[in-house]
Amino acid sequence: MKKIFLILAVSFLTITNSNAQKFAYVDTDYILNKIPEFRQAQDKLDALSADWQKEIENKYADVEQMYRAYQQEQVLLTDEMKTKREEAIIKKETGAKNLQQKYFGPEGDLYAKRQELIRPIQDKIHDAIQQLAANNKYQVIFDSSSDLIMLYKNDNLDKSDKVLELMGY
Repeated sequence: MKKIFLILAVSFLTITNSNAQKFAYVDTDYILNKIPEFRQAQDKLDALSADWQKEIENKYADVEQMYRAYQQEQVLLTDEMKTKREEAIIKKETGAKNLQQKYFGPEGDLYAKRQELIRPIQDKIHDAIQQLAANNKYQVIFDSSSDLIMLYKNDNLDKSDKVLELMGY
């Protein structure tokens, strides 16, 4: 009877240990900032964004200038001329808003460029994390830079540098 109980206890402990889940976490912000290609891509996006913002600000400055000129000359204009000027101002302002939406909207040029430049880097990180998980039999790998709230994290579980190593950085 003792032997059966001992065999069951050992079997139970073996099964429990073999089913134990392994966890780790990575900090993707840390990883991205260590990759030179990401910094170059981010600099390109920042420059592009600044150029587009300047272009939009110039359009809005033109609208403001047209409006001020209209206000000053309003008393001298006929009703028909006032209407034409107002329509021109509205058209110019609408053009500026459309340009802003084209560049910075949810499906705008900046989003597309970000996908083009940043997405391949994120895919490499994802592949390295998948490889790390497979090699070390991790059940779950968290991202500590995301919205996931981590109340405590053991630095021994941080595998960010290992991901960088797998990527060749």
